[in-house]
Amino acid sequence: MSWGIELWDQFDNLEKHTQWGIDILEKYIKFVKERTEIELSYAKQLRNLSKKYQPKKNSKEEEEYRYTACKAFLSTLNEMNDYAGQHEVISENMTSQIIVELARYVQELKQERKSHFHDGRKAQQHIETCWKQLESSKRRFERDCKEADRAQQYFEKMDADINVTKADVEKARQQAQTRHQMAEDSKADYSSILQKFNHEQHAYYHTHIPSIFQKIQEMEERRIVRIGESVKTYAELDRQVIPIIGKCLDGIVKAAESIDPKNDSQLVVEAYKSGFEPPGDIEFEDYTQPMKRTVSDNSLSNSRGEGKSELKFGGKSKGKLWPFIKKNKGATPEDFSNLPPEQRRKKLQQKVDELNKEIQKEMDQRDAITKMKDVYLKNPQMGDPASLDHKLAEVSQNIEKLRLETQKFEAWLAEVEGRLPARSDQARRQSGMYEAQNAPSVNNCAQDRESPDGSYTEEQSQESEVKVLATDFDDEFDDEEPLPAIGTCKALYTFEGQNEGTISVVEGETLYVIEEDKGDGWTRIRRNEDEEGYVPTSYVEVYLDKNAKDC
Repeated sequence: MSWGIELWDQFDNLEKHTQWGIDILEKYIKFVKERTEIELSYAKQLRNLSKKYQPKKNSKEEEEYRYTACKAFLSTLNEMNDYAGQHEVISENMTSQIIVELARYVQELKQERKSHFHDGRKAQQHIETCWKQLESSKRRFERDCKEADRAQQYFEKMDADINVTKADVEKARQQAQTRHQMAEDSKADYSSILQKFNHEQHAYYHTHIPSIFQKIQEMEERRIVRIGESVKTYAELDRQVIPIIGKCLDGIVKAAESIDPKNDSQLVVEAYKSGFEPPGDIEFEDYTQPMKRTVSDNSLSNSRGEGKSELKFGGKSKGKLWPFIKKNKGATPEDFSNLPPEQRRKKLQQKVDELNKEIQKEMDQRDAITKMKDVYLKNPQMGDPASLDHKLAEVSQNIEKLRLETQKFEAWLAEVEGRLPARSDQARRQSGMYEAQNAPSVNNCAQDRESPDGSYTEEQSQESEVKVLATDFDDEFDDEEPLPAIGTCKALYTFEGQNEGTISVVEGETLYVIEEDKGDGWTRIRRNEDEEGYVPTSYVEVYLDKNAKDC
């Protein structure tokens, strides 16, 4: 089957068909391009979705991801991010291996098609020129034959007429001979041109056109094969990412299987356990006997006060009193004495761990400076050893300060864990910051409520006072609303607020002031409705504004 033989007379239709083939190829390129755009858009949406639900740094959400269920959700978000990356890979590979390659091939195909049909038109023009020459020689031969016949008839007429002179007859005879000769020449010329045309026509229909059409057929078949290969590549590029996508899904399944409800329940205990003992039974007061009533008033009233006080701290304080003390205006006590015993122990342990890490970091820095000093001593040309003395002394001072700070927190920790029977005078002095910032009644409550066995007791004389405070605290805590802004401030330095109650700021950042420095060196600021806390007053430049609006 050959287009040159079967379709020798379908030049125009082949031209239309090959143009249609190129249009189909360009349509497929457009289809793949739109597919890549969809893949990129889908990947972008998946990434945004994963980012949207990622926990914010230094926020309450980050603490929630200690639970195995939340960890599984976080793993799902991370796997979806990798899942999105595979769709980006699909888009990139389709662009480079299909779109770019086919676009280049289309340009080459158009150029090749143009060349083949140019050769075909050139062959057509040549055969048409030969045909015109043949027609012209044929008409000339026909005309010369007619002229020769007329000249012959005229000669015969003149020769038969007796009245015509001999000279006129001779002239007519010569004219007839001339016309006959011209006819013979035209005949020979026509015969030669006809033979030449037949040769050209045979070459045109059996050599030139079949050859050109064969090239066009091969070009068209290569186009069809190329489309098939591209379709196959299209599927293979999708298939290549399936194993990785499968791993992403396997990761999600593995994360789901790692969820441990018992572990999460234990984390809830660790997070909210107060360390209080449940209140004991209240003794029965018998008022039927007057003598016993007096004794009862003296003895049982104390136990009643103790029971109520214990109930107060063991029950309602866990829901109201402790949260209020924690949120009391002013800085958080350095020894975390505003927290329940178990929570206080955790905070102190966390602080000790942080200080130990800082000490190790400073020690590593000291070792590095010492090594550098040794190098300078051995090779003076590299630097002056004395130039490092100041830095070395500064690091040593920092280590000593951190060690003293660690000892202070370890003493508080030992007290909470029961290793010490009671707080020492030194520990009390070290927590003076807390004592100076809280009312005496609340301070006494914080200091006297903890007994060596871990239970909370209180004198009867304090019962009514604690009740009033708890009631006032409850109302203030329940109705607590955001403080209005009293001005703005600009961060002079970057501050990493890692401790509870503080907030991180970046140098140059502008924030709202909601409580100015009360003499303790801290200013309370707000970034937005959900982010507020304390920063060192020396780190910010405050601009108070009486008419500032609440942010």
